[in-house]
Amino acid sequence: MDKIKNRILELRTEIEYHNNRYYNEDNPEISDFEYDMLLRELEQLEKQFPQFDDPNSPTHHVGGVRNTVFSSVEHKVAMQSLSDVFSKEELVEFIEKLQEKYGTDLEFSVEPKIDGLSVSLEYSNGVFVRGSTRGDGTTGEDVTENLKTVDGVPHFIKEAPEFLEVRGEVYMPGESFNRLNARQEAKGKPKFANPRNAAAGSLRQLDSTVTAGRGLSIYVFNIQQVVGREFKSHTEGLNYLKICGFNIVPDIKLISGAEAVFEHISQIGENREKYSYSIDGSVVKVDSLDLRQEIGATSKFPRWAVAYKFPAEEKETTVEDIYVQVGRTGAITPNALLTPVRIAGSTVSRAVLHNIDNIREKDIRIGDKVIVRKAGDIIPEIVRSIPEKRMGNEIIFEMPTKCPECGAPVVREGTEAAARCTGDNCPAQKLRNIEHFASRDAMNIEGLGPAVIEQLSDNNLLFDVADLYTLSREDIAGLERLGDKSAHNLINAIEKSKENGLAKLLFGLGIRHIGARAAKLIAKHFTDIDKLISAEKEEISSIPDVGEKMALSIKEYFANEENLALVDRLKECGVKTTEDVQTNENLLFEGLTFVLTGNLEGYSRNEAKEIIENLGGKASGSVSAKTDYVLAGEKAGSKLTKAKELGIKIITEAEFNKMIGGNTNENN
Repeated sequence: MDKIKNRILELRTEIEYHNNRYYNEDNPEISDFEYDMLLRELEQLEKQFPQFDDPNSPTHHVGGVRNTVFSSVEHKVAMQSLSDVFSKEELVEFIEKLQEKYGTDLEFSVEPKIDGLSVSLEYSNGVFVRGSTRGDGTTGEDVTENLKTVDGVPHFIKEAPEFLEVRGEVYMPGESFNRLNARQEAKGKPKFANPRNAAAGSLRQLDSTVTAGRGLSIYVFNIQQVVGREFKSHTEGLNYLKICGFNIVPDIKLISGAEAVFEHISQIGENREKYSYSIDGSVVKVDSLDLRQEIGATSKFPRWAVAYKFPAEEKETTVEDIYVQVGRTGAITPNALLTPVRIAGSTVSRAVLHNIDNIREKDIRIGDKVIVRKAGDIIPEIVRSIPEKRMGNEIIFEMPTKCPECGAPVVREGTEAAARCTGDNCPAQKLRNIEHFASRDAMNIEGLGPAVIEQLSDNNLLFDVADLYTLSREDIAGLERLGDKSAHNLINAIEKSKENGLAKLLFGLGIRHIGARAAKLIAKHFTDIDKLISAEKEEISSIPDVGEKMALSIKEYFANEENLALVDRLKECGVKTTEDVQTNENLLFEGLTFVLTGNLEGYSRNEAKEIIENLGGKASGSVSAKTDYVLAGEKAGSKLTKAKELGIKIITEAEFNKMIGGNTNENN
């Protein structure tokens, strides 16, 4: 029984993590299908073992939260999620259960499920007065000004009722998505992973002119509430909305019977590429509005509708070649060059193969026919090869024995999966190191993306990270697709980065095994890079959470004369190599371990962690018997449940604020 309980807690933790990535950060790590499978497993376990159910479980609430940057909107009619089905058998079961109770002549509307951002539009006497995001289903964000810029949102409707609220899905058409990513690339900024993330990020811009330039559109798919008019059915309401000037969701069909419903769903799935937007399934709804009221809903889902979810889209293509790339640590990664194929809203022509073991396990050869999909609807990956379609001229790939960039030997150490270049002056490693140095968690040089770095390198302006601080505005303005304004902004960002301090600098140097947290702990302990350079390995490894492996890596890095020379050049350029650490003889949280769960109103997760660490405490990612406090915000999940079971002290944000008193200003 303990095994079941632990699995339920693991699933809740994992699902809440992915909820945050999807709804709040617009940056999912796994595909919708993979997420749905986790949620399905949790639902089944909670149903089978009701003694372990919890009202805070993600099975009982919508995954999003309101962003505190925007004012809140309380939804008078809840913006619920949909229950999911994944097979014909599950769909038939849903329909037949309703037919048994309400008659075999039931009619269902069947429509594509658009993968975008769900919003509410409110009209008073025909005038668009407010627009909001779904948020957690009961409270969303007021994004009225941004929604006014979305194509398909009428600002005024004729012959309107006294009040009308409709629900729709904001999406980014394929052409808009491609244009946006081209602009991002030209500016040296990260590209958006998929249209859904791009749409969500665009709608949450603080400047509505930015949203206006993103090419967003909307399809409306439901009437939430109406005053001054009545409708008998869902499709009647949608036809009225179409007359009013709304873009209603296309390819809706009114159908009776499970077989006919599944046939239309199959047609939608087969034709998903014809749509200018991403779809991840079909929605099946009881059409009669009176019957919907009778059937009712749970706290999270209506019982009169389901979403039939399509599996991750897979396509067949050909491996035209396999080539390798050299990363910042010297890791040599094989990649497949593919015959271009369109998957999940974008064209895929390359896929990462990770390492030689993965290639051997899947038996991928140059010239093979392969099945490709996007992991998490983001990263292209080869699922498997198709050996039965081989013609006999396919080539087995071998990893190079010499680095393709510098010619140094390539080695594979011990049990490591990666092969590495051993060259100290490998140009490819230097470029990747500069990209890492400029990244957000390191020196955070906005506008210095891979394309700009490559141009600077090609023009002999940039050989290592110290060269960044010798660049002039004229150097940058002369590059292709960059002008005076971009040059001015980039120079300012580079200049600003000089004051970041030792922690960010250490992480930015790309020392193997040293992540952002370890760099912060080390910087706090030594406060000056010269003290770190002269420190013994034993002193470094004695820092809590910094082990011998990290200490050895640091000693090896600074034993290299070129690395020491680089540090000296950075100092000469004015880069700060010390860390400001406020001394406090009475650290409030010294020796205490905190775990954060849920959503805090006054802080981001990172800000709260920083406060705890600056006051001598430790912020852990998991609850255990060693945890002293669990700081629980809204929508706290399985970590809160586990803390209660272990008898750990749980504090609210208000209690946390009372504990820290005035210490945040002097310690941040």
